[in-house]
Amino acid sequence: MQRTALHIFLTVACSVAVFAQTAPDEFEKGNAFYRNGNYDQAAASYESILKQGLASSSLYFNIGNCYYRMGKLAPAIVAYERAVRLQPNDADIKHNLELVNLKTLDRIEPLPVLFFIEWLRSFSAVVPLHTTARLFVACWLSFFTGLSLFYLLTNQALLRFLRGLAVASAIALIPLTIIVVTQVIDSRNRTDAVIIASVLTAKTSPDAQSVDAFVAHEGLKVKLSDAVGEWMKIVLPDGKVGWVRSQDCERI
Repeated sequence: MQRTALHIFLTVACSVAVFAQTAPDEFEKGNAFYRNGNYDQAAASYESILKQGLASSSLYFNIGNCYYRMGKLAPAIVAYERAVRLQPNDADIKHNLELVNLKTLDRIEPLPVLFFIEWLRSFSAVVPLHTTARLFVACWLSFFTGLSLFYLLTNQALLRFLRGLAVASAIALIPLTIIVVTQVIDSRNRTDAVIIASVLTAKTSPDAQSVDAFVAHEGLKVKLSDAVGEWMKIVLPDGKVGWVRSQDCERI
């Protein structure tokens, strides 16, 4: 599935007008190459737009489609994951990401977590940061408004309503605070990465002569937890930890 040049132009070019003279041309070239089956040239055209400092979920979506058509699983997953970061509710992006993940070799079950933590993670992944921030501010305003008016009014029915509003807002603020903090940290740190090496042997320490920790394959999504020189410490979904060379993983 390919996004049209018009959709991409409206999403990207309108936000950064300085490149309006060149970005649409590259979009058109990329779309033409894609329609003719020249997926490598289409990817190059789309990525030239990224080099100009422009990015959108649709652009990453098209790049992912190109790499998927070329059979390059890891670059396709990286592109789709970046598209999901920008547009977490897009069904087409999620579908293609699930499709390409089915072609990866590793099937690792994640560690079990408490249902409450799982719910918070799901909410954080689906709801964008700006929406969560608005909900957070709205709850704070409701909480303080309820407390302020509680001491100024005498109507009992209204006082009961304000008391309930303040309590509900205070309860909602607890998970919203956790979600906002988590989303801000994730957006700044970018700890998610994808293995781009076809076969990767992780080490127990940042040393090529150290003991092997585990073997992973292209396309597996991991967490980055530390870095020493050219080495990065990765964490698998099942909790296994190992050191790999930075060139073997790409940040999302």
